[in-house]
Amino acid sequence: MNSRHFTLTRAVLLVGVGILAGCSGSSGSNSSVAPTVAFSSPAMPVAINLGQSLKLTWTSANASACTASASSTFAGTFSGTQAASGSLVVAPTAAGSVTYMLNCTGAGGSASASSAPVTINPSILSTLSKITTIGSTVDPIEQGGNPYGLAIAPVTAGLITAGDLVVCNFNDGATNTQGLGTTVMGLHPVAGATPYRIAQSAQLQGCSSLGMFPDDSISASAFSSRLVPLTTPAGAVTNPFSANTFNGPWSQAYAAAANGQAAALYVSNLSNGSIDRITLNGDAQTGFMEIANGFCGAGVAGAVFAPAGLTYDPSIDTLYIVDTSSYSVVAFSNISAIGSDGIIVNGNCSGTAHTPTPVPTFSGPSASSARVIASGGKLNAPISAALLMDGNLVVSNGDIDGPPTTNLLFEISPAIGFVGAPMQLDTGAAGGLFGLAAKTDSSGNQVIYFNDDNDNTVKALSK
Repeated sequence: MNSRHFTLTRAVLLVGVGILAGCSGSSGSNSSVAPTVAFSSPAMPVAINLGQSLKLTWTSANASACTASASSTFAGTFSGTQAASGSLVVAPTAAGSVTYMLNCTGAGGSASASSAPVTINPSILSTLSKITTIGSTVDPIEQGGNPYGLAIAPVTAGLITAGDLVVCNFNDGATNTQGLGTTVMGLHPVAGATPYRIAQSAQLQGCSSLGMFPDDSISASAFSSRLVPLTTPAGAVTNPFSANTFNGPWSQAYAAAANGQAAALYVSNLSNGSIDRITLNGDAQTGFMEIANGFCGAGVAGAVFAPAGLTYDPSIDTLYIVDTSSYSVVAFSNISAIGSDGIIVNGNCSGTAHTPTPVPTFSGPSASSARVIASGGKLNAPISAALLMDGNLVVSNGDIDGPPTTNLLFEISPAIGFVGAPMQLDTGAAGGLFGLAAKTDSSGNQVIYFNDDNDNTVKALSK
């Protein structure tokens, strides 16, 4: 069963897994009737991936006290006294098999129950080992390279075929200067693909990230031109968001309309560490609002410390932000409901490119929606992220501060943080990984695409 659709998985982002979701009283300890207890979920054997959460639900009768336990030490937090009836969200911390148990007592004696067995499969990243070169990102005419932005085309339109990889180059061809790139390229997602030009424009200068709209319009964060231009699938570059002021646009994520909420484009900025929301009707802007500010921003093209790697999970209305400066990954839950400057990030910024800055804290009306889900470890100026099919993230290092091991990719769970060991994707020069995108193939297997700046290519990581 696909655990991403299973109702017992990561239903909510939790400040700490193991929150009692509800409880009801027993039928009374004065009764001499023997107690009963049963798990209503999981009632059948289930499987999840490492990093996912699981909701346990149970009921009892004629019980005055219940004690929880589990068959394995990696089961997550399910121990000690529990309510006679209730639910709890747990997050196993290792692969294997586990059963959850309750022993309830009352005036009439005691009763025990076990959940159906839960299998925790290995993390997705740990199952991937094959790296395939898709093709070069170098523009055949202008010769610009150093690919940063990477996105997957949702449909066939104009020059673009559904499933194509769309890339923008951060460097120009004439001088190979970082931040002067002006080209957007396309690649069919097959080994040995030949790049084709989608667009070139001065409005795209310093393109650092891309977002794909449902009609294949391509939104770009043009860091050097300080614009967020829109490229049609036919290659025409427009500037429909010109009324907005962007302060060094660096990363972005598109959120489709859902549950009564309009479509939106989220854009992060270097200068004031802000996150902007552009609400949309089709490709047209209907509103603009700064919803957060205070992330640390510093540096210049080639060494930028700013809120990066914006990634949206529509299933839980959550925006993830890779905080390059503090070596952290942050989650903003209920993002569509956050109002003007709803989150103030207390980044303790130094005002220079020195890192890491302290792990941020949060204030403001929507501060409860913000939390750090991973920090430290082997993260080194992390820069890019993508959403996996089970709701975990993959995050790559920017390596700005020169770590001993370069070009690492991490799997990060919103529930438990780091999952498994990081993977080294390139043994070449530091800072080779910019731009990540993920999808499932025709067999339902995970594929992760990544830009490799060391040889100006897009590569695929798969089973």
